[in-house]
Amino acid sequence: MRTVKLSNPIYKKQNSFTDIRYRRSAQDVIPRIEKLRGNLDALALAPYQSNILKEAIGQILDRRELDEKVPPFTLHSFNISEIEKLTDQELPRFLFYRYRYEVFPQQLQLDDFPPCLQIEPTSICNYRCVFCYQVDSSFNKKSNGMMGMMSLDRFKSIIDEAEGSCEAISLASRGEPLICPEIEEMLAYTRGKFLALKLNTNAWFLDEAKCHAILQAGVNTVVFSAESASEPNYSRFRVGGQLERVVKNIKRFHEIREKEYAHSTTISRISGVKVPGSDEIDHMERFWGDWVDQVSFVDYNPWENTYQQPVNNITTACSDLWRRMFVWWDGSVNPCDSDYKSTLCVGKAPENRLSSLWRSPKYEELRENHKNQKRQQCNPCDRCAVI
Repeated sequence: MRTVKLSNPIYKKQNSFTDIRYRRSAQDVIPRIEKLRGNLDALALAPYQSNILKEAIGQILDRRELDEKVPPFTLHSFNISEIEKLTDQELPRFLFYRYRYEVFPQQLQLDDFPPCLQIEPTSICNYRCVFCYQVDSSFNKKSNGMMGMMSLDRFKSIIDEAEGSCEAISLASRGEPLICPEIEEMLAYTRGKFLALKLNTNAWFLDEAKCHAILQAGVNTVVFSAESASEPNYSRFRVGGQLERVVKNIKRFHEIREKEYAHSTTISRISGVKVPGSDEIDHMERFWGDWVDQVSFVDYNPWENTYQQPVNNITTACSDLWRRMFVWWDGSVNPCDSDYKSTLCVGKAPENRLSSLWRSPKYEELRENHKNQKRQQCNPCDRCAVI
């Protein structure tokens, strides 16, 4: 198994970007938020939503802190780019979601539904990236039962429950989503239902039909994965890939969006894992910048061999237990993707409601162990670097 040497013993899931660049600078959205505060009482909001929005807006505009341990809620530069694509009517929904996504995990606070739902159309991938669990033959071997495709019916059931309860839906996790034969139908079914719909792809299968499916669905952010702008460096990290084909496909996506979807709100991003030997961000921006809106790097997380890592002494709770929930292709619901073999699985969807699994006894017990600095009692949490 190929591995990457870990330079930092802790992986902070909160704001994991090491750098992010833009084709254009983000505009000031503060006047829109000030206007929203003035009109907040006129909106038909439940008291719970209204209270969270007031707190979120107050922390943005007044820089009000909750306490000394929790920093105030702020909007990152990439959030501002997202808000620019929203209408004034959508802005309250976005801030409500973003506050829960950012602040709840820091406070170890929950409500009835995860702030983010990560759904994998398939666990199968055509790449064997050196920093990914797809290099683990005990996982990627089809006879071991972990490889498969989500059915359209299962996907629709999951989306039906998430709509109205969640804004952040990420299509991807353990596999390459564009491999799924029903991905175009899946994308079409999400249209108009979420404000933070994201698709992660290596772009290998990004043909013309899939470009149109992504753009017609109104995917808010499409993330193309790459650490390099040259060969052989690209295929050294993205084993099984070829830069020339990926560049061609991403150029095609850009051209289709520019020519046929002039009013598209989809943000395109190149995002790489920052590992030794990856390109410098300036070089990445020069190469990719004409074809995507954003270029970024995220911190490296040693999840390609979670189960083989030595037990560590990390006692800080994993924030993802309060931030997101993962739904695999077969409906298995898992608290994280570092546990890519699903040893922590809490049940299946749609056989069980996602809201019930989110607050299930097994999930809550795991959270309690983390809150009480007992993650060493949980495997593979006892050897995981994520906080």
